[in-house]
Amino acid sequence: MRNPLSFIQKSLSSSLLGVDIGTTSIKAAEVRRGSKGPSVVNYGLLESSGYLARANQALQTSGLKIFEEGAVEMLKALIGEMGSSATDAVASIPPFEAFTTLLDFPAMKPEEIQQAIVYQARQYVPFPIDQVALDWMKVADYTDDKGFAHQKILLVSVPQEEIKKYQRIFQKAGLTLKTLELESLSIARLLGGDPVSSIIVDIGSRSTNIVFLERGIMAWGAQSDFAAASLTQALATSLGINPLRAEELKKERGILGTGPSYELASIMIPFLDAIVNEVKKAQFSYIQQFPAASKAERVILAGGGANLLGVEKYFEKEMGIPVVKAAPFAKFEYPQDIVPFVPELNPLMSVALGLGMKAAS
Repeated sequence: MRNPLSFIQKSLSSSLLGVDIGTTSIKAAEVRRGSKGPSVVNYGLLESSGYLARANQALQTSGLKIFEEGAVEMLKALIGEMGSSATDAVASIPPFEAFTTLLDFPAMKPEEIQQAIVYQARQYVPFPIDQVALDWMKVADYTDDKGFAHQKILLVSVPQEEIKKYQRIFQKAGLTLKTLELESLSIARLLGGDPVSSIIVDIGSRSTNIVFLERGIMAWGAQSDFAAASLTQALATSLGINPLRAEELKKERGILGTGPSYELASIMIPFLDAIVNEVKKAQFSYIQQFPAASKAERVILAGGGANLLGVEKYFEKEMGIPVVKAAPFAKFEYPQDIVPFVPELNPLMSVALGLGMKAAS
């Protein structure tokens, strides 16, 4: 698979940090080539709880902004706590900081597509072409009703200023940013790879990333502002409690809906339904754009929202297909002393580990 954000890619060392700067947290995984495959030798996660009480404490939002100073401070603190020896890093960029669109081309050679892309981009990209980085990847082939071969191309553009921000953040944190990659691709690389058609639902704090996998690779993606913080805020408002306490209750009791947890579940479920409905809307759009695509056979839950007690069974009931929690550590060697923490870390570290897999590629 081509990397649609390969415009700052350089040679990668055998040991590097995969860094996922989320809306309210930073996760990092140090990965090396192991004896049998990629090996996780270090990891770290640092979350800002300030966003629960003040929206402006989020590291970034869907308004195409990443708050540079806060991200630098947290990244430096995280790397310091990890004591990592790696200085080369690869980072993800969230879907709301990139502009993506699906284009239809007749069957043609890659070099011909490359020439046509710039012309097409001028019609679809909402920025001057000289102010963005452009790249593309083929996501599907199909034949129309007249027998003509076509291919669907995912066009990706990122404002140059956003790229420069990421480069500054890593430089100020004492790291060398080697590659910047679309978050959806990182998680697809890690959780895909098999022929089962899947929908990845990465439920973060302030946004949910939805990725469709066809034959093990990313075919299309969507993003929603309905996310885990919506459930926390609902609890805080309904119960008249501090958002920090609401977050604790959410993690402790989830949506199991029995005994004393019933009231909490009844408050959160309408907001969880909003996330489920966003997935269904994205699935409808995907089917419209890819009528020949295989029917989704499973949902893979990732992100902090995947650790909500009862969420897998609820999604399975609503989606009507099997639902599993992401298990990225299964593809890595890792120290035995973190085994007890792996079930909780699995969905949280999916993007960072997907980035770290580049060390073994």
